[in-house]
Amino acid sequence: MQKLYKALCRIELVLCGTGFILMILVVLLSAILRFFRLSMSWNIDVALILMAWTAFLGADIAWREGSLFGIDIITRRLPPIAQKLVELFIYIIVLCALIIIIISGSKLAWMEKLRKYQSIPIPFSFVIMSLATAAFFMSFSTLLKIKRCIMSFRQISKGEKVK
Repeated sequence: MQKLYKALCRIELVLCGTGFILMILVVLLSAILRFFRLSMSWNIDVALILMAWTAFLGADIAWREGSLFGIDIITRRLPPIAQKLVELFIYIIVLCALIIIIISGSKLAWMEKLRKYQSIPIPFSFVIMSLATAAFFMSFSTLLKIKRCIMSFRQISKGEKVK
């Protein structure tokens, strides 16, 4: 199971990086062609699709690797057990929010399945699903964070140093 999760994380990283590079190339190509007075009607829609998928998948990567910012001005003064309890509580709130995003995003994508972009024949729900998909992956990352947090209670009870 761990190997599958790591493989999915690598695929997500490759997709995010590829989407970011393609987005830059589409915008650059559009700017170059506009300089020569050639118009690409689909470039903005494709760039927006790539931006949505890249941003939301990138958010999961940042969440998984702990690269998102946090404010710990109050919690760092608490004892280690209280810090872990607050951390666990926050992870549970995040997981609940992610479940709501998955459900609401999926419903919205289903309602928008017939709506298409003006310049390309891609349903608008494809972009909406980027949020639900990223929230789905983030929920796995959050469950792993919850598991690590619970396991760290054992280290605290033994008096070991916890990260």
